[in-house]
Amino acid sequence: MNTNLCASPDGRDSLGALIGMVRGEIVRAIEADLAALGADLKFTQFHVLKRLANLGPMTATELARAVDLDGGAMTRQLDQLEAKGYLRRQPHEQDRRALRIELTEAGLALWRHLHESNVATLERAQKDLSAEERSQLLDYLQRVLCVLRDKN
Repeated sequence: MNTNLCASPDGRDSLGALIGMVRGEIVRAIEADLAALGADLKFTQFHVLKRLANLGPMTATELARAVDLDGGAMTRQLDQLEAKGYLRRQPHEQDRRALRIELTEAGLALWRHLHESNVATLERAQKDLSAEERSQLLDYLQRVLCVLRDKN
């Protein structure tokens, strides 16, 4: 096992602290890449575009859950992205009280432009891991997530 030069001096970072630090560094790297690409987006807005690109149209509530935002924060993000022309709110097919959020052509084009940068950032984050270690890391994190989501 490699000695980790990035760990805290006492080497006692908890799982939660390490996951939080990794997330923070990934967010910083993605925001730096967004700025370098000239995209006027913060990570949360990028995350909204990514979820819509990968999962397709959904309600604001579903999208808020998918990106872990409360309703008010989601509304602000949607307003900003809609003003930039990247998404639109459409009437829901089955529930006329609800709206479906979908990417516009400009939003899809922007996502295609940003996707490669996102992949490259995540690749850089794992560059010191072998293929087997990458697979194990994903497996471990998925298992931890499943246990945490299982409320029984």
